[in-house]
Amino acid sequence: MSHRIQQRVPATYMRGGTSKGVFFSLNDLPEAARVPGAARDTLLMRVIGSPDPYGKQIDGMGGATSSTSKTVIVAKSAKPDHDVDYLFGQVGIDKAFVDWSGNCGNLTSAVGPFAIAHGLIDPARVPRDGECEVRIFQANTGKTIIAHVPMRDGEVQELGDFELDGVTFPAAEIRLEFLDPGADEEGAGGAMFPTGNVVDELHVPGIGLKDDHVRVTLINAGIPTIFVNAADIGYTGSELQDAINGDAAALARFETLRAHGALKMGLIKSLDEIATRQHTPKIAFVASPRDYVNSAGKTVKAGDVDVLVRAMSMGKLHHAMMGTAAVAIGTAAAVPGTLVCEAAGGTPRDVVRFGHPSGTLRVGASAEQRDGAWTVTKAVMSRSARVLMSGQVHVPG
Repeated sequence: MSHRIQQRVPATYMRGGTSKGVFFSLNDLPEAARVPGAARDTLLMRVIGSPDPYGKQIDGMGGATSSTSKTVIVAKSAKPDHDVDYLFGQVGIDKAFVDWSGNCGNLTSAVGPFAIAHGLIDPARVPRDGECEVRIFQANTGKTIIAHVPMRDGEVQELGDFELDGVTFPAAEIRLEFLDPGADEEGAGGAMFPTGNVVDELHVPGIGLKDDHVRVTLINAGIPTIFVNAADIGYTGSELQDAINGDAAALARFETLRAHGALKMGLIKSLDEIATRQHTPKIAFVASPRDYVNSAGKTVKAGDVDVLVRAMSMGKLHHAMMGTAAVAIGTAAAVPGTLVCEAAGGTPRDVVRFGHPSGTLRVGASAEQRDGAWTVTKAVMSRSARVLMSGQVHVPG
């Protein structure tokens, strides 16, 4: 048996929002993994512990959920008016792939703190106390995100009293501004609504829908997302993970809906392509407010929210809400006639508070029509982030 040793790669394990992942500085990666390709994907999969037919990622840093099977690469940016480039890789759990097709809005909140701590920001732009504005180029989507990171005594302030549903302990608030989130390069030449409609009739044969059609809102904002009314697919919008993730037939129906929606959006050319594109688009179902008990056993009152939203991520119901999907929710709520806006009462909202399985989240977005097409200039929300472990990750050579 040949003798092999483990590589030691500098890395930081971080929580960002309701996700966590392994962060790397680009120049710390082995040389072959500093560029896109098989070497990079193989390294990241081995770090996370994938592919794992047991679905547990025991032999890696992953946590066997979509929220914890994530990697991030950060580098100084050569782009004007940007500090760092941020590349996100969603690692498959039981299958051998890294999906580079979209961003992770939750881990975005940890990019600024990571960049500051690793000297990737011009020291002249980093205040000793106050707030550091980190200008992030999101390399997966080509978007700009501004992170407002609190500083104290020359270091990132991680602890505080900001509470985020889906995260057990409070931390310091990090405000995120997603600039021009509705102009996505994917689908219909970059249109926010790739079909030109705020609501479409989606033809999905064979899954028990009335007349094989269902109303959907297809939107490119934050991340490509398919919205459907909960009642149209047999749900209330107040479901928790156990109600769906243990139902193999339901998961298959959602994946079929997602595939047909992706085809309609122009993100794939044939339905079978969806198997290798698990990160995008997302699919979510919406409903008008009602009382429900969240996953922590606390009651969320109908009066506490404007709309209920449940979203699927990597084939399972998300335990809270993806940050990029929150941008899509806020954007859709600001546009009259979308299913999100209708479920929220029918009046466009600059700020919407929605209920998810872990509690509630507030996101703001301002939309306007230009030459007959809807655009959104900025979406804003708050998250938090914290370093969980730093040092080196060991990877079999």
